[in-house]
Amino acid sequence: MKIFINKLIPEVGMQLLARPDIDLLMPENPEISYDEWISYCQQCDAILNIGAYKIDAKFFDLCPSVKAVSLFSVGYDQVDLPEATRRGIPVSNTPDVLSKATSDISFMLMLMVSRLASFQTNQVRIGVRFKYFNPVANLGQELYGKTLGIFGLGRIGYEMAIKCQGAYDMPIIYHNRNRHPEMEEKLGAKYVSFEELLAQSDVLSIHANYSPEYHGLFNKDVFSQMKENAILVNTARGGFVNELDLDDALKAGEIWGAGLDVTDPEPMLPDNPLLKQERVCVLPHIGSATLEARRGMARIAAENIVAFVQGEKLKTCLNPEVYS
Repeated sequence: MKIFINKLIPEVGMQLLARPDIDLLMPENPEISYDEWISYCQQCDAILNIGAYKIDAKFFDLCPSVKAVSLFSVGYDQVDLPEATRRGIPVSNTPDVLSKATSDISFMLMLMVSRLASFQTNQVRIGVRFKYFNPVANLGQELYGKTLGIFGLGRIGYEMAIKCQGAYDMPIIYHNRNRHPEMEEKLGAKYVSFEELLAQSDVLSIHANYSPEYHGLFNKDVFSQMKENAILVNTARGGFVNELDLDDALKAGEIWGAGLDVTDPEPMLPDNPLLKQERVCVLPHIGSATLEARRGMARIAAENIVAFVQGEKLKTCLNPEVYS
């Protein structure tokens, strides 16, 4: 079978794909245009997709030979999953293997913002000289006993919660579409309404799966309901946050700071006013950027392709109803 992979992945995945029953297509230049991407996909039975373009009805119409999609990610917002299901096309992702790594970034962003670490590092970099001790300048805040609010308590949110409990004895509240009794028992977490999450969280960390209905959910109305000392952390998807409203809320003192590993668009434009905020830390979407996480993602994504080639179900299928 012909399989298209648009970028090189860690060796463990490439080795799994090196099979006599797989004819692997991969461009020399990974930064291909949409038309080039479509041209490759049109030749293939399945694709292993690494952060490329939208996989929607237009894609399926243009690439009728594609019968399976293996994503090199946990998030699947780039795929029209109902449309794939309607056409009987299984779609898989790479869950679990990057939960710890991504939660590390959430925890790090929380700490960096709380102690103005990004701002202070930049002061050193540009050669600012602290000539005298100022007891009231550039002060951060401590996190001990503060309340962690989680929007979307799943695998990554759970890892973030246990870090915050262990390090700072932070009580956990959360809001999901549905309650999560298992997490409540493990963490002693309390389920609250979205409005209560905003009003009670000292740190609000976003971990939900993104969908278009959530676009710009964290906007001026939401920020006005948060604590003045609140820190917003987003390692999920940039589309959750209205960045102009966030900038206004920070300037108005409606919330205290923000740590973002994801932005809208990505990468963040260099003239974005958030980059000038002292209590903001922005990273270039590095949640899964560890050797261990990327190797795990490569293994799972490749195993899903191998399963398809062998006529088996994709191991981490997002729409298993296609098999019924």
